[in-house]
Amino acid sequence: MKKSPLESARHIVIEGPIGVGKTSLARRLAAHLHADTLLEQPELNPFLPRFYQDQKRYALQTQLSFLFQRIEQLRDLPALDAYPCPLVSDYLLEKDPLFAGLTLGEDEHKLYRQIYDLMSPQVAMVPDLVIYLQASPETLVSRVRKRGVDMERRISDDYLILLGEGYTRFFHAYDAAPVMVVNSEHLNFVDSDDDFQLLVQRIEAMRGHREYFNRGG
Repeated sequence: MKKSPLESARHIVIEGPIGVGKTSLARRLAAHLHADTLLEQPELNPFLPRFYQDQKRYALQTQLSFLFQRIEQLRDLPALDAYPCPLVSDYLLEKDPLFAGLTLGEDEHKLYRQIYDLMSPQVAMVPDLVIYLQASPETLVSRVRKRGVDMERRISDDYLILLGEGYTRFFHAYDAAPVMVVNSEHLNFVDSDDDFQLLVQRIEAMRGHREYFNRGG
């Protein structure tokens, strides 16, 4: 019998803008699959708090720090075909330039792209499945404000809105791996077992390269 997408996937990525719940879902899905996690560590980026206070001044340092962190994490991974268990991550390296395009000036963006284009091929790794979480700009703003992370208090609503729009454009064109697009407006994968199991069932039933999961409220 043919394995389901979840059973056969060795590398699953959860993606989406700030506040959409990608890290929480990555942890829960990894526990469900007995998988390891590969998670961003924003607390280790020394420039991030300063970026939220003065985006223009600290955008390049913040972006490069995240880029180097992600590349180092990926470089340290053993080959996936030799990895002892599945891997669930909360970021896709190819998305990194999305943030750079929103925050960097022309000359800084050119420098960033030169560094990204030089380094990213060294750790190129196409996932077996991407779960892209969506939510309305209003919901993203509300969730970021609600979780009360101190350094996120200075994130402007306009930045969160632009980020959500950037993700929409990115995944409209992304076709390197199968994608399950999930509208998370009325779903709580952390606190609701029913919601999480419903998502698992929808992923296991995937047949196409791109499918959509949208449950109205």
